[in-house]
Amino acid sequence: MAAGYTPVDLNNRFITSPDPRALVRRAEEMGLPRTLCAWIKGIYAWALEHPEVETIVAVTQGDCSNTHGLMELLQEAGRRVIAFDYPHGRRPEPLCAALEELARQLGTDLHAAEAVRRRLADLRRDLARLDQMTWRDGLVSGRENHLWLVGASDFEGDAQDYHRRLKDFLDQAAGRRPRRPGLRLGLLGVPPIIDDLHQALEEMGAAVVYNEVPRQFAMLPADSPDQDLVDQYHRYTYPYDVFWRLQDISRQVRRRNIHGLVHYTQAFCFRQMQDLVMRRHLKVPLLTIEGDRVAPVDGRTQTRLEAFLELLQQHHPLAGPAGPGRIEPTSH
Repeated sequence: MAAGYTPVDLNNRFITSPDPRALVRRAEEMGLPRTLCAWIKGIYAWALEHPEVETIVAVTQGDCSNTHGLMELLQEAGRRVIAFDYPHGRRPEPLCAALEELARQLGTDLHAAEAVRRRLADLRRDLARLDQMTWRDGLVSGRENHLWLVGASDFEGDAQDYHRRLKDFLDQAAGRRPRRPGLRLGLLGVPPIIDDLHQALEEMGAAVVYNEVPRQFAMLPADSPDQDLVDQYHRYTYPYDVFWRLQDISRQVRRRNIHGLVHYTQAFCFRQMQDLVMRRHLKVPLLTIEGDRVAPVDGRTQTRLEAFLELLQQHHPLAGPAGPGRIEPTSH
């Protein structure tokens, strides 16, 4: 943004396209294997359909292990690709150097980027308010929370318009009736490719009050304010080791009074291995589910979710009986 570019999150553009399933099929028809993450295939096909996206930043350390191959395919297609590495071990000095190099390649500097960060502060505070209205006030659904927070990765290309629409939504949500008490869940892991997971859980009587990775994407204000852009990206948990993520998850479990966790893993993703560590360290019941392609909750996953919620209900009878838990807006 400081360099005058319009940010475009390729993950978001793929999954919100009119037919994301068709994009995955097209990538496979071009030769990408069935045993490859559907996100990578969808991003590749979407990018080929949108040549106006001329410059692509590829996170080659701290995100998907398939990014290196995707970079090469996009370079072959004539795109300018800039590699960015989150330093292993979260050390601030190499992180600062990586940010400076990214700014240089985009034609700006960290001083200009810091000015943009400060302009976005009010928007991020309102996103924090939305998050609070989800877990504390019961006025925003888990799916709404997910969509707003994950959309903050690029503000849908227009931060000013995004903020205006967010304010309108917050005003509308403030007039709702709070949802009744029920089982409180946290959803861990990358944003699910299962397109109705939040709704399915609500229909079973559970409320998702914590979307781990979308909350990190939104970079909500810290309890002690960040001093600069390096601090903000140093605090970010997603690209670093699982132990740093676990510290934040454990804090949020306590703060939000979460009864159980659902860990979503993407098929063929290296992050599936982190599930073993999570199970050893997290102190609340955890159910791991896996998704592959864009699709609704299948029968097997539905059964596993129902059994998990029944187990939680036995341990938390005061959470209320299972049943529909949707947030209904008040009439005006």
